[in-house]
Amino acid sequence: MIAKRAEEIAPFMVMEILEKARAMEQQGIDIVHLEVGEPDFDVPEPVRSAAKRALDSGLTHYTHSLGDLELREAICEHYRQKYGAVVDPSRVVVTSGTSPALMLVFSALLEAGDEVIISDPGYACYPNFIKFLGGVPSSVLVREEDGFSYRQEAIVERIGAKTKGILINSPSNPTGNLLSESTMRAISDLPPYIISDEIYHGLVYEGSEHSILEFTDHAFVLNGFSKLYAMTGLRLGYLIAPGKFVRPIQKMQQNFFICANSAVQAAGIAALQETSEQVKEMKRIYNRRRVFMIRRLKELGFGITVEPTGAFYIFANAKHISSDSRALAFDILEKAHVGVTPGIDFGKNGEGYLRFSYANSLENISRGLDRIEKYLE
Repeated sequence: MIAKRAEEIAPFMVMEILEKARAMEQQGIDIVHLEVGEPDFDVPEPVRSAAKRALDSGLTHYTHSLGDLELREAICEHYRQKYGAVVDPSRVVVTSGTSPALMLVFSALLEAGDEVIISDPGYACYPNFIKFLGGVPSSVLVREEDGFSYRQEAIVERIGAKTKGILINSPSNPTGNLLSESTMRAISDLPPYIISDEIYHGLVYEGSEHSILEFTDHAFVLNGFSKLYAMTGLRLGYLIAPGKFVRPIQKMQQNFFICANSAVQAAGIAALQETSEQVKEMKRIYNRRRVFMIRRLKELGFGITVEPTGAFYIFANAKHISSDSRALAFDILEKAHVGVTPGIDFGKNGEGYLRFSYANSLENISRGLDRIEKYLE
Protein backbone atom coordinates (compact mmCIF):
# COMPACT_ATOMS: atom_id res chain seq x y z
CA MET A 1 0.00 0.00 0.00
CA ILE A 2 1.13 3.55 -0.72
CA ALA A 3 1.55 5.68 2.40
CA LYS A 4 -1.43 7.93 3.05
CA ARG A 5 0.72 11.07 3.25
CA ALA A 6 2.14 10.34 -0.21
CA GLU A 7 -1.26 9.61 -1.70
CA GLU A 8 -2.89 12.72 -0.26
CA ILE A 9 -0.27 15.38 -0.95
CA ALA A 10 -1.64 18.00 -3.35
CA PRO A 11 0.09 18.56 -6.69
CA PHE A 12 1.98 21.82 -7.21
CA MET A 13 -0.33 23.32 -9.81
CA VAL A 14 2.20 25.68 -11.38
CA MET A 15 4.24 22.59 -12.26
CA GLU A 16 1.13 20.98 -13.75
CA ILE A 17 0.71 24.04 -15.98
CA LEU A 18 4.41 24.05 -16.85
CA GLU A 19 4.46 20.35 -17.70
CA LYS A 20 1.37 20.72 -19.91
CA ALA A 21 3.07 23.69 -21.61
CA ARG A 22 6.24 21.67 -22.20
CA ALA A 23 4.21 18.88 -23.77
CA MET A 24 2.57 21.41 -26.11
CA GLU A 25 6.01 22.78 -27.01
CA GLN A 26 7.12 19.29 -27.96
CA GLN A 27 4.26 19.33 -30.47
CA GLY A 28 5.70 22.48 -32.03
CA ILE A 29 3.40 25.00 -30.31
CA ASP A 30 5.02 28.27 -29.23
CA ILE A 31 4.26 28.97 -25.55
CA VAL A 32 4.92 32.20 -23.67
CA HIS A 33 5.79 31.34 -20.07
CA LEU A 34 4.34 33.75 -17.51
CA GLU A 35 3.69 31.00 -14.97
CA VAL A 36 7.13 30.06 -13.66
CA GLY A 37 8.81 31.84 -10.76
CA GLU A 38 12.33 31.30 -12.04
CA PRO A 39 14.77 34.03 -13.12
CA ASP A 40 15.42 34.00 -16.86
CA PHE A 41 18.97 35.27 -16.35
CA ASP A 42 22.08 33.10 -16.35
CA VAL A 43 24.06 32.95 -13.10
CA PRO A 44 26.37 35.96 -12.68
CA GLU A 45 29.88 35.43 -14.02
CA PRO A 46 31.58 35.56 -10.58
CA VAL A 47 29.33 32.73 -9.40
CA ARG A 48 30.10 30.63 -12.47
CA SER A 49 33.85 31.26 -12.11
CA ALA A 50 33.84 30.40 -8.41
CA ALA A 51 32.05 27.11 -9.08
CA LYS A 52 34.57 26.24 -11.79
CA ARG A 53 37.51 27.07 -9.53
CA ALA A 54 36.02 24.93 -6.79
CA LEU A 55 35.68 21.95 -9.11
CA ASP A 56 39.16 22.44 -10.58
CA SER A 57 40.72 22.63 -7.12
CA GLY A 58 39.00 19.46 -5.89
CA LEU A 59 36.33 20.99 -3.66
CA THR A 60 34.08 18.02 -4.36
CA HIS A 61 33.95 16.35 -0.94
CA TYR A 62 31.61 16.62 2.03
CA THR A 63 31.64 19.87 3.96
CA HIS A 64 30.66 20.34 7.58
CA SER A 65 27.01 19.33 7.97
CA LEU A 66 26.08 22.90 8.93
CA GLY A 67 27.83 24.16 5.82
CA ASP A 68 31.24 25.58 4.96
CA LEU A 69 32.27 27.99 7.72
CA GLU A 70 33.40 30.67 5.26
CA LEU A 71 29.97 30.68 3.63
CA ARG A 72 28.18 30.80 7.00
CA GLU A 73 30.36 33.74 8.02
CA ALA A 74 29.56 35.49 4.73
CA ILE A 75 25.83 34.98 5.35
CA CYS A 76 26.18 36.49 8.83
CA GLU A 77 28.09 39.46 7.41
CA HIS A 78 25.36 39.96 4.81
CA TYR A 79 22.70 40.13 7.54
CA ARG A 80 24.86 42.50 9.60
CA GLN A 81 25.45 44.88 6.71
CA LYS A 82 21.93 44.83 5.26
CA TYR A 83 19.79 44.62 8.40
CA GLY A 84 22.07 45.38 11.35
CA ALA A 85 21.30 41.89 12.67
CA VAL A 86 24.04 40.13 14.63
CA VAL A 87 24.03 36.41 13.85
CA ASP A 88 26.60 33.87 15.01
CA PRO A 89 27.70 31.40 12.28
CA SER A 90 26.82 28.54 14.61
CA ARG A 91 23.13 29.40 14.06
CA VAL A 92 23.35 29.06 10.25
CA VAL A 93 22.56 25.79 8.47
CA VAL A 94 23.37 25.65 4.75
CA THR A 95 20.95 23.49 2.77
CA SER A 96 20.40 22.21 -0.77
CA GLY A 97 17.88 24.93 -1.55
CA THR A 98 15.29 26.51 0.71
CA SER A 99 12.79 23.63 0.49
CA PRO A 100 14.97 21.29 2.60
CA ALA A 101 15.33 24.16 5.08
CA LEU A 102 11.52 24.30 5.39
CA MET A 103 11.45 20.55 5.95
CA LEU A 104 14.09 20.81 8.68
CA VAL A 105 12.38 23.72 10.46
CA PHE A 106 8.96 22.08 10.58
CA SER A 107 10.50 18.73 11.57
CA ALA A 108 12.24 20.39 14.52
CA LEU A 109 9.28 22.54 15.57
CA LEU A 110 6.14 20.45 15.17
CA GLU A 111 4.59 17.55 17.02
CA ALA A 112 1.54 15.86 15.52
CA GLY A 113 -1.39 18.25 15.62
CA ASP A 114 0.64 21.40 16.20
CA GLU A 115 -0.47 24.39 14.18
CA VAL A 116 1.34 26.91 11.97
CA ILE A 117 -0.44 30.10 10.97
CA ILE A 118 -0.14 30.85 7.25
CA SER A 119 -1.70 33.42 4.96
CA ASP A 120 -4.35 32.60 2.38
CA PRO A 121 -3.34 33.20 -0.35
CA GLY A 122 0.25 32.14 0.26
CA TYR A 123 2.96 29.98 -1.26
CA ALA A 124 1.33 26.76 -2.40
CA CYS A 125 3.82 24.35 -0.81
CA TYR A 126 3.67 25.70 2.76
CA PRO A 127 0.56 23.75 3.82
CA ASN A 128 1.88 20.62 2.14
CA PHE A 129 5.11 20.72 4.16
CA ILE A 130 3.18 21.29 7.37
CA LYS A 131 0.64 18.50 6.77
CA PHE A 132 3.30 16.05 5.55
CA LEU A 133 5.07 16.40 8.90
CA GLY A 134 1.89 15.93 10.93
CA GLY A 135 1.15 19.59 11.56
CA VAL A 136 -1.98 21.59 10.85
CA PRO A 137 -1.99 24.70 8.63
CA SER A 138 -4.11 27.44 10.20
CA SER A 139 -5.06 29.87 7.45
CA VAL A 140 -5.60 33.59 7.92
CA LEU A 141 -7.39 35.32 5.07
CA VAL A 142 -5.50 38.30 3.65
CA ARG A 143 -7.29 40.83 1.50
CA GLU A 144 -6.60 42.42 -1.86
CA GLU A 145 -7.34 45.90 -0.49
CA ASP A 146 -4.61 45.39 2.15
CA GLY A 147 -2.08 44.31 -0.46
CA PHE A 148 -2.62 40.76 0.84
CA SER A 149 -0.87 41.74 4.08
CA TYR A 150 -1.64 40.21 7.47
CA ARG A 151 -3.79 42.10 9.93
CA GLN A 152 -2.38 41.54 13.40
CA GLU A 153 -5.80 41.09 14.98
CA ALA A 154 -6.61 38.28 12.52
CA ILE A 155 -3.44 36.45 13.57
CA VAL A 156 -4.18 36.95 17.27
CA GLU A 157 -7.63 35.39 16.78
CA ARG A 158 -5.97 32.27 15.35
CA ILE A 159 -3.42 31.74 18.11
CA GLY A 160 -4.33 28.82 20.35
CA ALA A 161 -2.74 26.25 22.62
CA LYS A 162 -1.44 24.26 19.63
CA THR A 163 0.01 27.22 17.70
CA LYS A 164 3.78 26.75 17.34
CA GLY A 165 4.60 29.16 14.52
CA ILE A 166 3.53 32.09 12.35
CA LEU A 167 4.84 31.95 8.80
CA ILE A 168 5.55 35.20 6.96
CA ASN A 169 6.84 35.73 3.42
CA SER A 170 7.85 39.25 2.40
CA PRO A 171 8.16 39.96 -0.50
CA SER A 172 5.47 37.41 -1.09
CA ASN A 173 4.82 34.62 -3.51
CA PRO A 174 2.26 34.84 -5.12
CA THR A 175 1.46 38.52 -4.60
CA GLY A 176 4.77 40.37 -4.84
CA ASN A 177 3.71 42.57 -1.90
CA LEU A 178 5.76 43.47 1.18
CA LEU A 179 4.88 43.50 4.85
CA SER A 180 5.40 46.92 6.41
CA GLU A 181 7.92 47.47 9.18
CA SER A 182 5.11 48.15 11.65
CA THR A 183 3.31 44.92 10.73
CA MET A 184 6.48 42.87 11.11
CA ARG A 185 7.26 44.50 14.44
CA ALA A 186 3.75 43.74 15.68
CA ILE A 187 3.94 40.11 14.55
CA SER A 188 7.37 39.71 16.17
CA ASP A 189 5.83 40.54 19.57
CA LEU A 190 3.44 37.58 19.40
CA PRO A 191 4.27 34.43 21.43
CA PRO A 192 4.72 31.76 18.69
CA TYR A 193 7.97 31.37 16.77
CA ILE A 194 8.09 33.43 13.59
CA ILE A 195 9.14 31.55 10.45
CA SER A 196 10.28 34.20 7.98
CA ASP A 197 10.74 33.15 4.37
CA GLU A 198 13.08 35.83 3.00
CA ILE A 199 13.92 34.15 -0.32
CA TYR A 200 12.81 37.19 -2.37
CA HIS A 201 14.83 39.68 -0.34
CA GLY A 202 16.85 41.95 -2.57
CA LEU A 203 14.19 41.90 -5.29
CA VAL A 204 12.43 45.04 -4.08
CA TYR A 205 11.81 48.01 -6.39
CA GLU A 206 9.99 50.48 -4.14
CA GLY A 207 10.38 50.76 -0.39
CA SER A 208 12.52 48.38 1.67
CA GLU A 209 12.20 44.83 2.88
CA HIS A 210 12.87 43.97 6.53
CA SER A 211 14.27 40.81 8.09
CA ILE A 212 12.46 39.44 11.10
CA LEU A 213 15.87 39.40 12.83
CA GLU A 214 15.67 43.19 13.06
CA PHE A 215 12.88 42.72 15.61
CA THR A 216 13.36 39.37 17.34
CA ASP A 217 15.59 36.30 17.67
CA HIS A 218 12.52 34.19 18.48
CA ALA A 219 12.43 33.27 14.81
CA PHE A 220 13.62 31.05 12.00
CA VAL A 221 14.85 32.72 8.82
CA LEU A 222 14.73 30.93 5.47
CA ASN A 223 16.73 32.34 2.58
CA GLY A 224 18.82 31.23 -0.36
CA PHE A 225 20.46 32.04 -3.66
CA SER A 226 17.90 30.90 -6.24
CA LYS A 227 15.94 34.09 -6.83
CA LEU A 228 18.22 37.08 -6.28
CA TYR A 229 21.28 35.46 -7.84
CA ALA A 230 19.49 33.41 -10.52
CA MET A 231 20.93 30.17 -9.08
CA THR A 232 17.75 28.03 -9.09
CA GLY A 233 19.34 24.89 -10.54
CA LEU A 234 22.36 25.08 -8.26
CA ARG A 235 20.13 24.39 -5.23
CA LEU A 236 21.66 26.42 -2.41
CA GLY A 237 19.76 27.81 0.56
CA TYR A 238 20.12 28.31 4.28
CA LEU A 239 18.27 28.79 7.51
CA ILE A 240 19.10 30.81 10.59
CA ALA A 241 17.67 29.13 13.68
CA PRO A 242 17.40 29.89 17.40
CA GLY A 243 20.41 28.36 19.15
CA LYS A 244 18.61 25.54 20.92
CA PHE A 245 17.24 24.20 17.62
CA VAL A 246 20.57 24.02 15.80
CA ARG A 247 21.79 20.68 17.17
CA PRO A 248 18.52 18.81 16.44
CA ILE A 249 18.43 20.33 12.94
CA GLN A 250 22.09 19.43 12.42
CA LYS A 251 21.39 15.79 13.32
CA MET A 252 18.56 15.66 10.78
CA GLN A 253 20.81 17.25 8.16
CA GLN A 254 23.49 14.63 8.87
CA ASN A 255 21.01 11.79 8.49
CA PHE A 256 18.86 12.99 5.61
CA PHE A 257 21.00 15.34 3.48
CA ILE A 258 24.61 15.13 4.85
CA CYS A 259 25.53 18.56 3.48
CA ALA A 260 24.88 20.95 0.61
CA ASN A 261 26.91 20.73 -2.61
CA SER A 262 30.48 21.73 -1.77
CA ALA A 263 31.36 23.47 -5.05
CA VAL A 264 28.07 25.36 -5.03
CA GLN A 265 28.77 26.56 -1.49
CA ALA A 266 31.94 28.19 -2.84
CA ALA A 267 29.82 29.81 -5.54
CA GLY A 268 27.50 31.11 -2.82
CA ILE A 269 30.35 33.05 -1.22
CA ALA A 270 31.02 34.72 -4.58
CA ALA A 271 27.32 35.52 -4.96
CA LEU A 272 27.28 37.38 -1.65
CA GLN A 273 30.57 39.20 -2.13
CA GLU A 274 31.12 39.77 -5.85
CA THR A 275 27.83 40.25 -7.70
CA SER A 276 26.50 43.64 -6.64
CA GLU A 277 26.69 45.12 -10.15
CA GLN A 278 25.07 42.11 -11.82
CA VAL A 279 22.27 42.06 -9.24
CA LYS A 280 21.69 45.78 -9.69
CA GLU A 281 21.28 45.30 -13.44
CA MET A 282 18.91 42.36 -13.04
CA LYS A 283 16.78 44.42 -10.66
CA ARG A 284 16.67 47.31 -13.13
CA ILE A 285 15.37 44.98 -15.83
CA TYR A 286 12.85 43.30 -13.52
CA ASN A 287 11.48 46.68 -12.49
CA ARG A 288 11.02 47.77 -16.09
CA ARG A 289 9.07 44.58 -16.74
CA ARG A 290 7.02 45.06 -13.55
CA VAL A 291 5.90 48.54 -14.54
CA PHE A 292 5.03 47.38 -18.06
CA MET A 293 3.08 44.32 -16.91
CA ILE A 294 1.06 46.23 -14.30
CA ARG A 295 0.03 48.80 -16.92
CA ARG A 296 -0.92 46.20 -19.54
CA LEU A 297 -2.85 43.99 -17.12
CA LYS A 298 -4.88 46.98 -15.97
CA GLU A 299 -5.56 47.90 -19.60
CA LEU A 300 -6.83 44.35 -20.13
CA GLY A 301 -9.27 44.75 -17.23
CA PHE A 302 -7.49 42.77 -14.52
CA GLY A 303 -7.79 44.11 -10.98
CA ILE A 304 -4.63 45.25 -9.16
CA THR A 305 -5.68 47.26 -6.11
CA VAL A 306 -2.23 47.57 -4.48
CA GLU A 307 0.64 47.47 -6.97
CA PRO A 308 3.28 44.89 -5.99
CA THR A 309 6.78 46.19 -5.33
CA GLY A 310 8.80 43.00 -4.83
CA ALA A 311 9.68 39.53 -6.13
CA PHE A 312 8.61 39.06 -9.79
CA TYR A 313 4.89 38.35 -9.51
CA ILE A 314 1.59 40.13 -10.02
CA PHE A 315 -1.49 38.56 -8.46
CA ALA A 316 -4.32 39.92 -10.56
CA ASN A 317 -8.05 39.74 -9.93
CA ALA A 318 -9.78 37.86 -12.79
CA LYS A 319 -13.13 37.23 -11.11
CA HIS A 320 -14.92 39.19 -13.82
CA ILE A 321 -13.71 36.57 -16.33
CA SER A 322 -14.18 33.34 -14.40
CA SER A 323 -14.76 32.02 -10.88
CA ASP A 324 -12.71 28.91 -11.73
CA SER A 325 -9.09 30.01 -11.96
CA ARG A 326 -7.78 26.52 -12.69
CA ALA A 327 -10.07 26.07 -15.68
CA LEU A 328 -9.27 29.61 -16.82
CA ALA A 329 -5.51 29.07 -16.63
CA PHE A 330 -5.67 25.86 -18.65
CA ASP A 331 -8.01 27.48 -21.16
CA ILE A 332 -5.59 30.39 -21.62
CA LEU A 333 -2.77 27.89 -22.10
CA GLU A 334 -4.67 25.81 -24.64
CA LYS A 335 -6.23 28.67 -26.62
CA ALA A 336 -3.84 31.61 -26.18
CA HIS A 337 -0.67 29.53 -25.68
CA VAL A 338 0.33 31.50 -22.59
CA GLY A 339 1.21 29.90 -19.28
CA VAL A 340 -0.24 31.59 -16.17
CA THR A 341 -0.81 30.20 -12.67
CA PRO A 342 -4.31 29.80 -11.20
CA GLY A 343 -4.91 31.60 -7.93
CA ILE A 344 -6.54 28.55 -6.34
CA ASP A 345 -3.05 27.00 -6.18
CA PHE A 346 -2.26 29.46 -3.39
CA GLY A 347 -5.30 28.84 -1.21
CA LYS A 348 -9.09 29.04 -1.30
CA ASN A 349 -8.92 32.80 -0.90
CA GLY A 350 -6.85 32.94 -4.10
CA GLU A 351 -9.71 31.66 -6.20
CA GLY A 352 -10.60 34.06 -8.98
CA TYR A 353 -7.06 35.41 -9.31
CA LEU A 354 -4.23 34.63 -11.71
CA ARG A 355 -0.53 34.93 -10.94
CA PHE A 356 1.63 36.43 -13.67
CA SER A 357 5.42 36.18 -13.49
CA TYR A 358 7.63 38.79 -15.14
CA ALA A 359 10.70 36.56 -14.95
CA ASN A 360 10.76 36.59 -18.75
CA SER A 361 11.95 39.04 -21.38
CA LEU A 362 9.99 42.23 -22.01
CA GLU A 363 9.45 41.06 -25.60
CA ASN A 364 7.95 37.75 -24.44
CA ILE A 365 5.82 39.44 -21.78
CA SER A 366 4.44 41.80 -24.43
CA ARG A 367 3.72 38.89 -26.81
CA GLY A 368 2.02 36.92 -24.06
CA LEU A 369 -0.22 39.77 -22.94
CA ASP A 370 -1.13 40.55 -26.56
CA ARG A 371 -2.25 36.94 -26.92
CA ILE A 372 -4.32 37.20 -23.74
CA GLU A 373 -5.91 40.37 -25.08
CA LYS A 374 -7.02 38.47 -28.21
CA TYR A 375 -8.21 35.59 -26.03
CA LEU A 376 -10.35 37.95 -23.95
CA GLU A 377 -11.80 39.54 -27.06
